[in-house]
Amino acid sequence: MQELTALIWPEVDNLLKEGLASENRAQLREILDDLHPADIADLLEALDAEPAAALFELLDNGEQREVFEFLEEEDQLQLLEQLGLQRMASVIETMSSDDRADLVKRLPEQTVQRLLPLVAQAERNDIRRLVQYEEGTAGAIMSSEYAALPAELTVEKALAQLRQVAPHRETIYYVYLVDAERRLQGVLSLQELIIAQPHRRLSELMRLNPIYVQVNDDQHEVAQKLSYYDFIALPVLDEQQRMVGIVTYDDAMDVAEAGATEEFQRAGGSFALGEVSPGRAPVWLLYRKRIFWLVVLVFGNLFSGAGLAHFEDTLAANVALVFFLPLLIDSGGNAGAQAATLVVRALATGDLHMRDWSRMLSRELMVALMLGFTMAASIWGIGVLRGGPAIALAVALSMVCIVVIGSLIGMSLPFLLSRLRFDPATASAPLITSICDVTGVIVYMSIAVYILSEIAL
Repeated sequence: MQELTALIWPEVDNLLKEGLASENRAQLREILDDLHPADIADLLEALDAEPAAALFELLDNGEQREVFEFLEEEDQLQLLEQLGLQRMASVIETMSSDDRADLVKRLPEQTVQRLLPLVAQAERNDIRRLVQYEEGTAGAIMSSEYAALPAELTVEKALAQLRQVAPHRETIYYVYLVDAERRLQGVLSLQELIIAQPHRRLSELMRLNPIYVQVNDDQHEVAQKLSYYDFIALPVLDEQQRMVGIVTYDDAMDVAEAGATEEFQRAGGSFALGEVSPGRAPVWLLYRKRIFWLVVLVFGNLFSGAGLAHFEDTLAANVALVFFLPLLIDSGGNAGAQAATLVVRALATGDLHMRDWSRMLSRELMVALMLGFTMAASIWGIGVLRGGPAIALAVALSMVCIVVIGSLIGMSLPFLLSRLRFDPATASAPLITSICDVTGVIVYMSIAVYILSEIAL
């Protein structure tokens, strides 16, 4: 997309600088006609605020809605500022209900108070209903634009109603059958509806006991359930078991992506940035999110220095040991980080649970031993060349022990943090590495001292 933006940027820029004269508007319109809404959004993000707004105004209402929903949050707010309140209200009215509610939540309260009276009554009521749900719940990401029909309708009448409401619904791939109180009775797919005989009643065809989520369910659990059942959408019920919306697959994917991003950020040794992109985050915010663990790990690494100081005489008498020190402690940290990454992700997706720790411990021990012996064999020859058989033996045994210890720590720490009600992603690579550094120094030097003292005797 960036290549496409760079390709058409000079032409668009020149047209805008000429004031978007009539003939230039037609030429610019031709360029836009050949672009996907996502590419147009990329182009708007590359422009300054005023020309971006001018370009946006060239789109019709349907195109504006599609392009606007592809924009990053900051660019959406910037564009709305340029358009003014009346145009802002028009754009918001065309958006899908869940995206519209999310946008209003991000607007300053003063702007919301001035904006909502300009929005149509139906959309205004919908916004006020959706914004009341707590962040992180199914209600906060659900859409109120779904297809619901009475179960007593015939297939023929149901299809006729669907044709009328389809332009105003986010998806009609599922039809939800509800009673007069909007309680969910069953569900039908659009495919099932199309191939059914016209005279059949929906109550005869619907699938009973449909899978659903509650409005206050955690949105990450909702995303996992949607993925597990491989549905396009899930109905959302309130406390009275009335249907109030649906969570669609694209919204669930956004939640999953945001969760994965937070996990990666924490695994890198920093706190999550939330919805702020690292490229747009203020310097002070980046500093605050990263400094805590770095300072903690600085003091943690002092133990490595203390361990080396304790074995200072051994190192002075056998300088060759120093050559292998970085290699060994890095190997332990790398093995631990690998194990932690696999476990953290499996815990996050629900593939592993606390009861799986003992089973995973035995499996990880076997894998770590295989890894350790393989790595020890690869370093044996270098140990002989650099320091002789005694040094090689110390290095090889240390490699096996350090890799095993690092792997077991990396595998177990996420389980421990989960048991203590902490985020398993806190078992970040820097934290694992620092722990393995300390244990690696102690293990390596202890083995080296023992082997060299035995040979000396």
